Order: sequence, then C-alpha cells, then structure tokens
Amino acid sequence: MSVSMFDEALPRGERDGVGLRVGAIIDRGGEVLLLEAHSTGPLPLTRKLPGATVEPGESVSAALIRGVREETGLTVTGIGHHIGDFDYLSPAGKPVRRLHFAVEVAATSPIVLSAHADYVWAPLDGELLVTPSIRGILEAYKDLLSH
Repeated sequence: MSVSMFDEALPRGERDGVGLRVGAIIDRGGEVLLLEAHSTGPLPLTRKLPGATVEPGESVSAALIRGVREETGLTVTGIGHHIGDFDYLSPAGKPVRRLHFAVEVAATSPIVLSAHADYVWAPLDGELLVTPSIRGILEAYKDLLSH
C-alpha cells in the first residue's frame, strides 16, 4: 500500500477517533536509526523509531517528513514501503494507530536531536532494545529486505 493511500484514508481515521502516528525506518547499510529517551528512573529505557503525531488536516507523508526532520534533523527524500502498523492506548487512554514506513534520507548525518537523549545505529540482527511492537515492525522490514 502506498503512502498516498494512507493520506486518502486519514479523514476516516480522524472520524473514527483514532489518533494517528507515523514511524520512520531509516536504514544505513543494515543498521536502523533508533532514538533513546531521557532517563526517568532506574528502569532500562526502550528505543524508538523517529516519528510524529499526524496533526489534524496533515497528510501521513507530511507528518513523516516533519517528524524525521524535527526529531533527527535529517531530510526525507523518499518514502518507500509501508512496513506495518499497530494500535495502542496513549498515556491518556486514547486509541492510537502507528503506521511505519521505510524512508530514504539525503544523508545519514549529522543527527541533530531535539527531544531525545541519544541515538544509535542498531544492526537489524543485533540487540535492539525496543518494544515487542517495534520488534515486529523491524522483523517485517528485515523480511522485506530478504525477498
């Protein structure tokens, strides 16, 4: 499914009361960019993919481009495959659907973080320290690469 099909489906998601978020898989030779939040205590933090909330009236592709730029400073030059999505409840208890896409960027550096403590280029076949939902997305991405 192309990103334009998601852009067209956006008003339905708004009507259904499901918040939309997007996540970007940025690949640098078999390593993916993962962001680390600021520590809030003794529990180990999980890493996340760059992304953003789709604002009212904003297209999925525009949110993806904006989210990557705001969170990493990188410029998206292409949006590739839809890798997968999952639903969850926000901390406020509202339903959210997170759509994930492989993206191409003009350059993989420099990374300029705005809201995260650190980042890592993690090998797809290594220890990723991500949630089970993100692990599933990255497994689907790995499967896509192997075909």
